[in-house]
Amino acid sequence: MMGGQDNKGIIPRLCDSLFDLIAKQQSLELTYKVEVSYMEIYNEKVHDLLDPKANKQSLKVREHNVMGPYVDGLSQLAVTSFQDIDNLMAEGNKSRTVAATNMNSESSRSHAVFSVVLTQTLTDTKSGVSGEKVSRMSLVDLAGSERAVKTGAVGDRLKEGSNINKSLTTLGLVISKLADQSSGGKNKDKFVPYRDSVLTWLLKDNLGGNSKTVMVATISPAADNYEETLSTLRYADRAKRIVNHAVVNEDPNARIIRELRQEVEALKEMLKNATASEGHKEQRVDLTEKLSESEKLMKEMSQTWEEKLQKTERLQHERQQALEKMGISVQASGIKVEKNKYYLVNLNADPSLNELLVYYLKERTFVGGREAPMEQDIQLSGLGIQPEHCVIAIEDGGLFMEPLQNARSYVNGLPVTERIPLHHGDRILWGNHHFFRVNCPKSAGSILRRNCHFCMSSHVASN
Repeated sequence: MMGGQDNKGIIPRLCDSLFDLIAKQQSLELTYKVEVSYMEIYNEKVHDLLDPKANKQSLKVREHNVMGPYVDGLSQLAVTSFQDIDNLMAEGNKSRTVAATNMNSESSRSHAVFSVVLTQTLTDTKSGVSGEKVSRMSLVDLAGSERAVKTGAVGDRLKEGSNINKSLTTLGLVISKLADQSSGGKNKDKFVPYRDSVLTWLLKDNLGGNSKTVMVATISPAADNYEETLSTLRYADRAKRIVNHAVVNEDPNARIIRELRQEVEALKEMLKNATASEGHKEQRVDLTEKLSESEKLMKEMSQTWEEKLQKTERLQHERQQALEKMGISVQASGIKVEKNKYYLVNLNADPSLNELLVYYLKERTFVGGREAPMEQDIQLSGLGIQPEHCVIAIEDGGLFMEPLQNARSYVNGLPVTERIPLHHGDRILWGNHHFFRVNCPKSAGSILRRNCHFCMSSHVASN
């Protein structure tokens, strides 16, 4: 769905094509606005990847009788070009990578949902009357299912895998129910278990509502993946049988704002009439919460385009500050960096998370946790990371690493307990799951060492 640096995935290609079409069709009468949000669902919890504050805590999923299911507090940012989206995706993926490594996972282990809201405004230049059409595209990168027996998962990793499988199983049940309904099957039960997982709850409108849905099923030709391949093909076959009838959303924003305003007035009236007796206290609390929720939604829906652009700019600044504080370069995704400096890039078995984080090295770079007495230049967390883990120094044109006491550190698969020189291409492991590659400038006179073939998965298994 995301692809890599050289081979763009479905999401960036679709967004690029979208802005190409907008450029061709836009005129004085026809204008377009695009907004995006990016979240991940990990262990049945939702994290906003575009808001540095919200990313540290999980957000609540709510269902409103006007808005339907939504994530409370999820940032929806205004964009004006594909470059804006590309930058947001790159920074969102950096946040996802930081979260993945800090949760001790070698791969994304999460479902990612990238949403694009497209608003088309048609204005009659003579009368000045305008009308809107709105479309929401939810582009979902599903985490793959896996068998615990095959992966040897235990503890947190087993819980992680079971939550991934739970949401995929629920998605399968939802697809089966919708397919039965579409094909007029004998099963008369009309209940669809959307709320059994966060993923299906959020995708309720995409799967069975006013929408068109496309599923891309990826399978492996390997013989030992036979069961997963067969399961995926059955999954895809059921999904094919769902028939949705999408209709154009004419002026939904104006209608939603009007309905929210009516609901706010009705709730205020009910709150006014609710007596102060003991039996009505719970009712008042419930009404106050509903009123607050509706007022918040109405305020968000009524924001002007200029206010949305200002919010996007403010959050981008905060996101970059948060990344810089952890020592991460805020340059574009990948390793298009300043070649005349020493730096580290993260390594990950998941291609979508590999080589996304760039850490520039100073004359003395301190590596450790956020709870260290002195603020660390590169901040990591998770199993095996000490508050003050190690020091990397640039001295006399060379690079040296010195692990501190009890700091689990490996270079090219070998444990390191004392100060050693580092060379271009060396692989570092800190703690249990933080992998990095060393990059030295050519001027340092280092040569690429080709003799260290490094496999992360086997290394973790052996240690």
